[in-house]
Amino acid sequence: MSEAVRSLEPKTLWNHFADLNAVPRPSKKEERVIAFMEDFGRKLGLEVMVDKVGNVIMKKPATPGMENRKTVVLQSHLDMVHQKNNATEFDFDKEGIRMYVDGDWVRAEGTTLGADNGIGVAAIMALLSSNDIEHPPLEALFTIDEETGMTGAMGLEGGLLDASIMLNLDTEDDDELTIGCAGGIDVSASGLYVETDAPAGMSFMKVTLNGLSGGHSGMDIHKGLGNANKLMNRLLSRAAEEFNISVAAIDGGGLRNAIPRESVCELGVESTQHDGFLQWLKSFEAELKAEYNTTDPNFKISTQAIETPKKVLKADFQMDFIRAIYACPVGIYRMSPDMEDLVQTSNNLARVLVRDGKYEVQCLTRSSVDTEKMDEANMIKSIFELIGATVKFGGSYPGWTPRPGADIVHVMQELYRKKFNDEPHVMACHAGLECGILGTNYPEMEMISFGPNIRGAHSPDECCQVSSVQKFWSLLLDTLKAIPTR
Repeated sequence: MSEAVRSLEPKTLWNHFADLNAVPRPSKKEERVIAFMEDFGRKLGLEVMVDKVGNVIMKKPATPGMENRKTVVLQSHLDMVHQKNNATEFDFDKEGIRMYVDGDWVRAEGTTLGADNGIGVAAIMALLSSNDIEHPPLEALFTIDEETGMTGAMGLEGGLLDASIMLNLDTEDDDELTIGCAGGIDVSASGLYVETDAPAGMSFMKVTLNGLSGGHSGMDIHKGLGNANKLMNRLLSRAAEEFNISVAAIDGGGLRNAIPRESVCELGVESTQHDGFLQWLKSFEAELKAEYNTTDPNFKISTQAIETPKKVLKADFQMDFIRAIYACPVGIYRMSPDMEDLVQTSNNLARVLVRDGKYEVQCLTRSSVDTEKMDEANMIKSIFELIGATVKFGGSYPGWTPRPGADIVHVMQELYRKKFNDEPHVMACHAGLECGILGTNYPEMEMISFGPNIRGAHSPDECCQVSSVQKFWSLLLDTLKAIPTR
């Protein structure tokens, strides 16, 4: 099915994307894609280096007549988020992404597509391999581990790049020119709890809450999408008010940068209350479906009988943990008072795992204001410390301060107006782009981010619009032609 993608226009870009998507490239396991990119550059005769953390850098001289233009670095990240539907059998460590064309969209079979940021990588590869595209002196920076810590960007040393302009190709709306972004911090709470024997006279079941839309925990956080961890906790809290329940295990969510789509809980209810519980669960499901019908139309709750486990949570800890999750903020914390419609600060409750006497909660807190980012992180820390958790902060990265007066912003604004007879949205975003981090070692470099329409990033619904890729490619080529002289 992936072969159909190779016939799309521009063919050189889509063929490079297909080649890239045949290489497994999960975050923190980029060895194969690093080798793939290094081999690609060397076969073209380009200057290629891999820095100490694994970022791949390539340099290509200007085409004749463009030698006196400013040097441009084209930047995208090599890793991709690996998410799949529960029913999809797929080994991300061994298999290439199975793509198909659906009208004007490219999708994957039950997994993430990797257009974030594979389309950007493929566009750069198309430029590097071209013989007939006008361009100034080019540098290509392919970073690693953007999705789970931005350690590639953090590890990039100063002095490796000569460019004075950076074009980051990691934006997901083709009418946007992004000039700023949020920073983020990982908040992790963990601890131990005392188990007790599962009480007699209880019927145990696995309760599965799934079918939620999921999405990017930054770009989609304002959409009011259901968070599986919060909804499962709501279920448990309400159920505890109506029935005598015992929780044996909870397993919800996955990656920090993905809004959780699924949660599974193993719980018991008194056998005499079993039928009443199932009836109540139907009404609770209907309640949530009514609330989330617009954003999460495929939401559902199902049950499956299981054998009685040996151990469950003690009743007092069970309630303390449910209350802590209830108190943990999810979604928008504050909107920007300075930029219209910009989420300033938010939190994603990404992972909840309770099993075998251990619990772990993982959040990703984002903000374009560093002090406010830390304020919300400290609030979450305080909540979980109240139940005795050990709370750690990690993976903190800075935001990217907008420079609307930069020359490259004016160049691209004017180009966009002329090409598309429309006004681009010059904006900051709530995602964590690498520009803020890269700017710490290259503070004078002008930066701007743009890209094609990508929907459902970080979820198995991820798709990329073919016509939008053509628009993006055309804008990229004209931007390179319009780069000013030194």
